Amino acid sequence: MSVKTLKFTIILAAVALATAGCSISTSSSGDATSSDNSVFLSVNNGDNWQAMSSLPTLTGRPQTINNLNVNRMVLDPGDSRAVYLASFENGLYYTYNINNGWTKVTGLPAATVNDVAVDPQNKCLIYAALANRLYRSNDCSRNWTQVYFDNNPEVVVTTLAIDHYNTRNLYIGTSRGEIIKSIDSGATWRTIQRLDEGLKRLVISPLDSRLLFVATDKNRIFSFISTTHTNVANSANLEQNFLVDDWTDLNVVLNDFKIGTNFRDFVVTVDGFLFLATDKLILRSPDNGITWENVMLIPSDKDAVINALAVNPRDSRYLYYVTNTAFFRSLDGGATWSTNNLPTGRAGRELLIDFDNPNNIYLGTIRLKD
Repeated sequence: MSVKTLKFTIILAAVALATAGCSISTSSSGDATSSDNSVFLSVNNGDNWQAMSSLPTLTGRPQTINNLNVNRMVLDPGDSRAVYLASFENGLYYTYNINNGWTKVTGLPAATVNDVAVDPQNKCLIYAALANRLYRSNDCSRNWTQVYFDNNPEVVVTTLAIDHYNTRNLYIGTSRGEIIKSIDSGATWRTIQRLDEGLKRLVISPLDSRLLFVATDKNRIFSFISTTHTNVANSANLEQNFLVDDWTDLNVVLNDFKIGTNFRDFVVTVDGFLFLATDKLILRSPDNGITWENVMLIPSDKDAVINALAVNPRDSRYLYYVTNTAFFRSLDGGATWSTNNLPTGRAGRELLIDFDNPNNIYLGTIRLKD
């Protein structure tokens, strides 16, 4: 998979906001709130930001996604230039080159997209979770088929994960607390674990696809081992395909940190670290959640307001998080931090790092409520 503060006239500012080329420096003392955009890109590790919100049309008349509220942003694991934007209430968007603008997915409802994932071995195989359903596209978002449906319309498919070793294995989590597995790319399903609270994130270890981590909406963390050598054609081994081994409750140690119940993010890095972000703190584990340490932030726990966390996929010493108004960056694992105002009057909602070019950082935003 795979910035200079400009002084605009009113006319030039309007043109810039209608395209993807508005350049703002977070080190500027000027008014950063004048740029009301949903997505920004920094190509220099967060020093400067450029609005990236153009939406090309067949008529040639420029449009934008300025008013979108970003829920999640996901990279294609096989192509870091391919970015998927899951919005609140307005469906799914994607780009194969951010400089060429975004494309709206027309085959899905214009509703809130809770999660999206791309098959690591087939970039045209994409899954999207909306409400109580999971959809799959086999042709690069042109057509979509419903592959999972919960009969309770109040239950939400909140998270999904694809086994990077055997991509037929697919996992989804629900707001009711189920972990549900498919061994045939979503054709059939079985519940493999039930919890008493909703799931926020299912994360597969990048080092071993058998190891999964579960984050709930109350910041409880679990891990388990799941079979990756599945064989849907061999009915004699059917039960083996859905076994859950070494289910581990990691919350005894976490309770010592008084993490609260406001989940924000969960990250597993290729150098073996886990990161849990709540609205007030960031915790790090070097040993798959057996022990944890508090990453020191500039504000105290009671004053911190974390909306999203990102970690450099090549070097976990590089940490980033956003609040409603500020972007924080640490290059030494949290020993020290730099901070700058966001390039917009909207709130930071999502951070995404390009795994091929980690200096490229995407910022997704949402409109602050009055």
